[in-house]
Amino acid sequence: MRFLLLFASLAVLFSCKQPVELKTGTWRGVITMQEHELPFIFDIQKQGDQFIAFLHNDTERILLDEITLRGDSVFMTLHIFDADLRAKINGNQLSGTYYKAYAPDFSLPFSATFGNEYHFARNVSEPAIPDFSGKYQLEFKTDKEPYTSVGIFQQNGNYLNGTFLTPMGDYRYLEGNVIDNQLMLGTFDGNHAFIFIASMDGDSIRGDYYSGKSSHDTFKGVKNAEARMPDPESLTFLKEGYDKIDFTFPDVSGNPVKPSDDKFKDKVLILQIFGTWCPNCMDETKFLSKWYNENKERGVEILGLAYERKPDFVYATTRVNKMKAKLNVPYDFVIAGINDKEEAAKTLPMLNRVLAFPTTIIIGRDGKVKHIYTGFEGPGTGIYHDRFKERFNQLINELLNEKMTSLQIAK
Repeated sequence: MRFLLLFASLAVLFSCKQPVELKTGTWRGVITMQEHELPFIFDIQKQGDQFIAFLHNDTERILLDEITLRGDSVFMTLHIFDADLRAKINGNQLSGTYYKAYAPDFSLPFSATFGNEYHFARNVSEPAIPDFSGKYQLEFKTDKEPYTSVGIFQQNGNYLNGTFLTPMGDYRYLEGNVIDNQLMLGTFDGNHAFIFIASMDGDSIRGDYYSGKSSHDTFKGVKNAEARMPDPESLTFLKEGYDKIDFTFPDVSGNPVKPSDDKFKDKVLILQIFGTWCPNCMDETKFLSKWYNENKERGVEILGLAYERKPDFVYATTRVNKMKAKLNVPYDFVIAGINDKEEAAKTLPMLNRVLAFPTTIIIGRDGKVKHIYTGFEGPGTGIYHDRFKERFNQLINELLNEKMTSLQIAK
């Protein structure tokens, strides 16, 4: 009898317990990494019975539309990436982990506070010295080979935004503050968590770059209005004796695809060396998708060569298919290999190397390689992105016009 009374009491207790509420509005998230805190802003909204969120990176908004509540916890899949935020809900607080499913040993502490909307400094209107605004010629030192960079920053009060361009791509939308004479910039796009901390001495700048769980590089340079990057069309090239790209890779259905297929004959073919884990590739894919929809009737094709995190065909195709659906990508992909650059280079032995994801290879109607563009200047780079689009269209138009001219001569 006592057992029945206890059971009934517990049933009443749990039936009266209020469900956990995930508050809608602005949250300030923090990922703790390498003894530093990376702040980022996100909004939670509710559409019917479904929660969605938007990650903020300066002017960028990344949609998260796979959010699940389980008991007192929330699970947020991070856009197209194989990663998520997992947190316990406690009123105005979230506490949990940032987790990468493809790397089970990767997790970082995550927390969030409802109603807060600042990065490193609460009051952005306070003036800060020095003013980091301007362009910088920089070099990053790594445990491998150093690389050249151009830093571009804009400061208003103590609020700071900008990015770093590198030969491998840009560090996308960075946002932060100047605090105690130091530049503090960060970004979180779902797959990459970056913190940059730097100090200035006259026109010189010196700093540290922290990425994820353990990666740490240093950088230094000087303010220089004429700062420039290496020519992106000179870094990756065909080895002597080659004038074509040749491969046979399976598409997402397992069918073999090669550049000489009938689908690509007598067309300008754009090959995109790519990975679904790569935010720069995401930026380029958005650009190429829109461009292809506007130009596909002109005699052009695009083929993405996906290099994924695992050498498992089912895993790779799942990631590619999800990315295609999320970004509404109209062109095709093949599964080319894994995301290791040296291993990727082995799959395309006619190239001197694979330096960057993405790398774009442009093939003429005659099947010969005409241009190879290493990296990508994304929309977070401003004028550099505009210049890339202008150059890309120039290259394609020249190749299309060459064919038109030869046809007119034949007639």
